[in-house]
Amino acid sequence: MGIVDLSKYKIRTDLIIEDDNAKHLEEDINGIKVMTTKKDGNYITISFDDITDSDNYKRVMDVVTLKIKEILNINNIKDNSLGLIIGLGNRLSTPDSLGVRVIDNIVVTEHIYKLGKLSDGMGRVCSFTPGVMGNTGIETSDIIKALIKKIKPDYVILVDALASRCIDRLNKTIQITDTGIHPGSGIGNNRVEISKKTMNIPVIAIGVPTVVTSNVIVYDTINYLYKHIAYIKEYEEVNKLTFNRFNYKNKLKDKYLNDLEKKELLGLFGELDSIKQRQLIDEVLNSTELNLIVTPTEIDFLITKLSKLIADSINNSLHRQITY
Repeated sequence: MGIVDLSKYKIRTDLIIEDDNAKHLEEDINGIKVMTTKKDGNYITISFDDITDSDNYKRVMDVVTLKIKEILNINNIKDNSLGLIIGLGNRLSTPDSLGVRVIDNIVVTEHIYKLGKLSDGMGRVCSFTPGVMGNTGIETSDIIKALIKKIKPDYVILVDALASRCIDRLNKTIQITDTGIHPGSGIGNNRVEISKKTMNIPVIAIGVPTVVTSNVIVYDTINYLYKHIAYIKEYEEVNKLTFNRFNYKNKLKDKYLNDLEKKELLGLFGELDSIKQRQLIDEVLNSTELNLIVTPTEIDFLITKLSKLIADSINNSLHRQITY
């Protein structure tokens, strides 16, 4: 039997909190979990459960605003600096339209500044959506580099959709970083890096995971199966009527099967560690061309909410005169 090299199969992710080798500092801000990570730069990851009501929206927006200001300060960006806000992605593809839709709600002021009529407390801001290479035929980084050469901004803020290797983080995580971005990397379509190294000015990237691949769904389902069986085994001896679906996801958080139980349930596959399980699932689905890119059914509604939230947070960060 031939030996299959599983090391080349990797679950795609754009999130630093899914890097097993990175160290994270966790804090809680008004009930919102924030992870700070230093790895070749600064990463801030904001996790939340819901932004569909006004209270949760406001709480998350306040934290995102605070953290954008924090990363601007880290990069010595002043109130009178000129910022270029770039919305990456494709308006015609809903899960990839986050950046484009953010730009729709950005308050731009540079044209007013040039007229000498910009009010105190309003930052200098311009914006642009370069489209995707499949539509323009031009490398996104080349378009941005040409814009920077002409406009001469002091910094760039990029907004883009990301990919995750965990279902639970879909549309519930915002990552802010000053390390830049590789457009398309989460879906295996790497484009040229857009960062301070390539653009010669600070580049801050803001992103939300809006898609996962099929292998992520299969792997997460198996792990929920483990937790489900562990929960059933724990409570069936006490009272079978104890089992119910109310708040079920939270009930499974601390439920685990041991290695022997996993083997009994799934045989040889159950013996593999988590990395090899991921790699094997990835190999099978890629080999059969079934490793689809998947997004939630309510993505239209979520993208509308998330794009408005990120735009509001950027506006609040750059314009002191504007409040939600």
